[in-house]
Amino acid sequence: MSVVGQPVDRVDGPLKVTGNALYVADNKVDRLAYGYLVTSTIALGTITSMHTEEAVKAPGVLAVYSPDNPLKLFAYTQNQNDENKPPLQDKEIRYHGQVIALVVAETFEQARDAASLIKTTYAAKQPTAEFDPAKATPPLSGTPEVNILAPGVPSIDAALAASEVTVTATYTTPVNHHIAMEPHATLASWTGDHLTIYTVSQGVRLVTARLATTLGVDQAKIYVHNPHVGGGFGNKWGNWAQVPITAAAARALGRPIKTVLTREQTFTVVGHRPASSQTVSLGAKRDGTLTAIKHVGISSLSPASNFYEQVANTSLAMYASPNIHVSRKIVRLDVPPTTIMRAPGESNGSFALESALDELAEKLGMDPLEIRRKNDSPVAPNNGRRWSSKHLDECYRIGAEKFGWSRRNPVPKSVVDGDWYVGMGVGTATYSAGRGEASIKVRFQADGTVKVSGTAADLGTGQSTVFSIIAADKLGIPVTKVIPELGDSTSPAAANAGGSSSTSTNGPAVQVATDAAIQALVKFAAETPGSPFHGKETRYADGWLVTEGRSMTFGALLTELDVPAVEATATSPRVNDPVHAFRSFGATFAEVRVNRWTGEPRVSRMLCVVDAGTIINEKTARSQIVGGLIMGMGHALLEDTRLEASGRFANTNMASYLVPVNADVPPIDVHFLNYPDTKLSALGARGIGEFSIVGAAGAIAGAIHNATGKRIRELPVTLDKLL
Repeated sequence: MSVVGQPVDRVDGPLKVTGNALYVADNKVDRLAYGYLVTSTIALGTITSMHTEEAVKAPGVLAVYSPDNPLKLFAYTQNQNDENKPPLQDKEIRYHGQVIALVVAETFEQARDAASLIKTTYAAKQPTAEFDPAKATPPLSGTPEVNILAPGVPSIDAALAASEVTVTATYTTPVNHHIAMEPHATLASWTGDHLTIYTVSQGVRLVTARLATTLGVDQAKIYVHNPHVGGGFGNKWGNWAQVPITAAAARALGRPIKTVLTREQTFTVVGHRPASSQTVSLGAKRDGTLTAIKHVGISSLSPASNFYEQVANTSLAMYASPNIHVSRKIVRLDVPPTTIMRAPGESNGSFALESALDELAEKLGMDPLEIRRKNDSPVAPNNGRRWSSKHLDECYRIGAEKFGWSRRNPVPKSVVDGDWYVGMGVGTATYSAGRGEASIKVRFQADGTVKVSGTAADLGTGQSTVFSIIAADKLGIPVTKVIPELGDSTSPAAANAGGSSSTSTNGPAVQVATDAAIQALVKFAAETPGSPFHGKETRYADGWLVTEGRSMTFGALLTELDVPAVEATATSPRVNDPVHAFRSFGATFAEVRVNRWTGEPRVSRMLCVVDAGTIINEKTARSQIVGGLIMGMGHALLEDTRLEASGRFANTNMASYLVPVNADVPPIDVHFLNYPDTKLSALGARGIGEFSIVGAAGAIAGAIHNATGKRIRELPVTLDKLL
C-alpha cells in the first residue's frame, strides 16, 4: 500500500524532541564572538550624536559599529519584502526600534551590557502614527484598481444601484505579529573570502542572492546552512538587519560572530502584518445571487519597506459576480517595516468579505451557508479560467453534516447553555496554488539509505517528511530509509518555503529525481565491471536490483563494489497552463460561546473540510490546517499591536501581545477530500500552508453574531466590544 496519504510521524521528530536538532542560535564554532543590536528610541528624525566611548572600553568588547563607524554594505537590489535599506549606512531614523548599532563582545552578556552604555541623541520629528483611512492614497506601483464589468454596465456603482438588495460596511484589522517560537538569529564565519553563514530563512537561496550583492561577494563563495527553522509565517523570508551586519562585522574582525534578536526586537526589526481598513459593498438579487462586489482595501505601509496588504484582492478569487471592483490604497505610517504574514492580503481580506456576505444573508433572510453555495464560482472570477479541480460544494455539504449545521438557530440569543450564548458561523477557506521549477538530488548510499537533497526549508511544516514519503513511495522502501537534506545552499535549487507552494513544487521534483536516480543505479549495475549484473538486463524493484536468477539490495551492491553512492539530479518545470486556474478550497465552521454577563467570547469547536488535491502526509497536513485555524482564532479574538502616538509599539512582548495558548484551543476536526489535482502535476498536491487561516476570522465573527446579535466589524473581537 502506498505510504502517500497515510499518517506518518515526522522524520525530524526524534531530533527535535530530544533537543538534538540544531537551530541557528544553537550553533557554536571556535573563537565565537557575540553581537547585540542597539535600536532607536524615536520613530522619526536623525541621530545627532552617539557616544560609544564607554561601550568600546567595556569588558570583552571587540567593536562597536554605528553610522559613525559603519560596516560597508551595498544598497539592496532585490525586494524580499523586508527592509529596503541596509542598516547603519546613514543617520536617518525611519521607525522606533530601528537598528542603529551593533556591539560585538566575547560573550552575549558583555555585548548586551555594553550596548546599554551607548548614549544617543536625536533631532526628533513628530511621526505619523495614526492609521487614518481618510488619508489613504494610491500605491506608487502596481495597479490601484481592477474593474470587471458585465457588458453594458458603465461602473460598479451603477451595478450596485441596479441591484435589488445591497449592503455596505467597513471592517478594520490591527497590526499583527508573527511570534515564531525561534527568534531571528545569524552566525557568520569567514575563511579567507569564503563566507559560511547559519541564519534563519525560509529558503537558503534567498540568503545567498541578497548577501552576494550587499557584501560585494561572489555568490559561489557563500555557503548557507539552515536545516531547522522554528516557525516563520513570512517574516523569515527576507534578510533582516542582523544578517548583513553580522556577516560584515565577522569579516571586519576576522572572528565568527553570532547575533540573536531579543523577543522585543522581533516585534520591530523583522516586520509585521499591516493594519487594514476595508469597505465592502455587495449587490444581489432577492434570491441571494450576487450582482456586484465593490471592495476598497486600505493598508498601512512603512517607509522602511515596500510591502502593503492588498486585502481587496480576495474579492477577485472568491465568489461569482458579473461585476467586481477592487481598489488598493495605502496610508503611510512611520512604523517598523510592513511585511508578508501567513496568507498575506487574503487572511484579513477574507474577514471583510465573509462578514459582508453574512450581513447580506441576514438582510435577505438567508442561511449564511446557502448564500455561499449559491455564489460558488465555477471559474476564476478575475480571468474566467476554469478551475483545475474544485470540490468546494462538497466541502460545504460534508462540513454541514459533520458540524451539525442544521441545528443552527438563525435567531441570535436563541441558543443558551447556562451562562453562555451559543452561535455558529461559516467561512470559505481558499488560497492560491502553484507549481514552480525545482531541482532535487536523490542519492543511493552504500549503507542502504537514500538521501534526498534540495535547498528547500522546513519551518515545522513537515516538508522534510514529505520529501521522505514521496521518495519512499517511488522507491518502494520504508520512509525510515530515506534521509531528507534541506536548508543547504550546496544542494540543487528547490522551492523556498512561501506562497503555499513548497510541496506542490518540490514534490514533483522529488518524483522525477527519484526516477532519474533509479535509471542511474540500474545503468551503474549493468555497466560496471565486477558487478554481478554486468552486461545483464537489470531492473530495480523495491530497493533491490534484479536480473534473471540473481537479486541484491542496492546497499549490498554498492558495498561489494566499494562505491559510496550513486546519484542523480533532475528538474521539474514550472506549470504552464493558460487554460486553468489553481487554488485550494475548503469550508470552515466555528461554534462560539459568549458569556451573557461578562461578554467573554470562547471558540468551543471548529471544523475544516479541505479540498487541496493529494494529501501527502495526513498527520502533518492536519497539523498545518489546525495551525492555520488557531492563528485565525488569534487574529479574531486576541492579537492587537497597540501603536502609541510616538510611533512606538506599546506591547512588544508575549505578556501583552496575546496569542492562543493550549487553554484557548477547542476541539478541532479536519477532513480531507483528497482528490488529486492532476492538471497541476502528476503528484496532484496543492498547497495547504496558508489557506486554512483564510475565512477563519470571518467564521468566528459570524458565530459571535449568531450567538449575540452583535455584528463586530473591528478585530480583535474582545469582550469590551460585546458588553
